[in-house]
Amino acid sequence: MNVNPLIEYFENFLPLDEEEVAAVNEFFKERRIKRRQFILQEGDVCRHNTFVVQGCLKMYMVDPNGKEHNLQFAVENWWIGDIGSFHSEEPSKLYIEAVEESILLQINKEDQWKLYVDFPKFNRIFRVLAENAMVSLQNRVLQNISSTAEERYLHFLEKHPQLFNRISNVQIASFLGVTPEFLSTIRKKLVKP
Repeated sequence: MNVNPLIEYFENFLPLDEEEVAAVNEFFKERRIKRRQFILQEGDVCRHNTFVVQGCLKMYMVDPNGKEHNLQFAVENWWIGDIGSFHSEEPSKLYIEAVEESILLQINKEDQWKLYVDFPKFNRIFRVLAENAMVSLQNRVLQNISSTAEERYLHFLEKHPQLFNRISNVQIASFLGVTPEFLSTIRKKLVKP
């Protein structure tokens, strides 16, 4: 198991000593999944916080009409999980599915709490991650209620260029809250001089 990408990720926040590196090796488990394989399905409790070493995943919900609504994508060096289900241990309303074959590093709730207690540095790191996620969520909500679909699309391209060729237009449209046909219209408009 190669935890080096995760060690490097953590060290962007704070340097780790040998004991902390050993704890990452002990508590995180590698998981390899195939394209279209789920790591979470609606009704299941989210048991892991997941770091993407390689690949791409999507988190989404399905409405009563069977329509998919993408909430998040995660590629290399990103985290994904239903944080509400993870902490409350209540059934999730979400799905997390691999868009590509992926290599993940996962930690369960009990081990994450051990990291916090035994190595306070991880408590600080995960707090910063949670704060960054909250800021990102606030920005996305503000953008969704105050921007046009075209502005949201341009922002998506600017903010997530690494996703553009890895996910389908249908998935992008779902993330932006528009139909694939409307996204196609936006893209055609932007190409015309």
